[in-house]
Amino acid sequence: MMKMTRLTLLLMLVFLRPGSTSVSAADANAVPANEAAGVPYQVETVKFDWVDAKRDRKVPVKIYYPKEGKGPFPVIIFSHGLGGSRDGYEYLGRYWAGHGYVSVHVQHIGSDSSVWQGVPVDELKQALEKAIVNPQNIRNRPLDVTFAIDQVVKLNQDDPTFKGRLDLDRIGVAGHSFGSFTTLAIAGEVFLAGSVSWADPRVKAAIPMSPSVPRNKDQLDESFSKIKVPCFHMTGTLDDSPVGNTKAADRRLPFDHINGADQFLLTFTGGDHMVFSGRLAGEAAREKDSQFQNLVCLGSTAFWDAYLKDDAKAKEWLAGGGFESALKDDGKFEKKLFSDPVKSKK
Repeated sequence: MMKMTRLTLLLMLVFLRPGSTSVSAADANAVPANEAAGVPYQVETVKFDWVDAKRDRKVPVKIYYPKEGKGPFPVIIFSHGLGGSRDGYEYLGRYWAGHGYVSVHVQHIGSDSSVWQGVPVDELKQALEKAIVNPQNIRNRPLDVTFAIDQVVKLNQDDPTFKGRLDLDRIGVAGHSFGSFTTLAIAGEVFLAGSVSWADPRVKAAIPMSPSVPRNKDQLDESFSKIKVPCFHMTGTLDDSPVGNTKAADRRLPFDHINGADQFLLTFTGGDHMVFSGRLAGEAAREKDSQFQNLVCLGSTAFWDAYLKDDAKAKEWLAGGGFESALKDDGKFEKKLFSDPVKSKK
């Protein structure tokens, strides 16, 4: 048997997973225990295999939605990390849908599970690194999200399940790892000295998990100057990138350099890159995985409530110390507020 380096083994654990990410002791698909009795909606799922004719590109999605209720419900578009698929991050899709959101999980062909499927172990690292710097993947990811929003508009017009149930004025985007690049790009990050932008003005709030950091750190203010939507950044003190050179300490840089709207930063103490996606079935769960994932669900839903549902109580809870009380000693929560946390349109 070929001897595997520690890095190759790590890459296999990170990316060579079945369709849905799951863990053993800390079940990433479970509803957080402290919320299990209070989920307002039963959740259904549906898959679509959309095709963007303009790019001759397939865009598969899996949608989590409240089974009952007229809505209209705010919409969240979720972008997976390198090597993932539409079936990953199920714990988030189910939790958000259970609390009155429609969560659309996009699969990005070219940086999805096709990157590693059938690839020999000794070629895996090279395949992953090639995919993450491929200009087509970089370009297609935010365009996939914009196309998905276009399709959601059509669903709201004529689909038997979703017609009239989607609130198209309240759209959020979230993503993990490579998906955080997608998220920040859609939110307004600019590239190549401001000459390239994939911002979608229909997006009103964003959650980048393990936020991406531009290579040119001398231009961070310029790169993030166009982001004018609230963001909830999430990372951990051990959140080094399995692919590339991003260090955990750099994950906070987008938070530090975005000044156009309310910004929040959650840093889990001892949290690594896999906290947000879940671990491979059979891999030993870390002691606080389940606890961290519960807090991700709790904090992210409060953020969506505050900025997509204009819930003044949720905003005050985030801004006024409520989330810190729930977090306790499990991490640090930082805020940069540019609006009155108690004001609401309701």
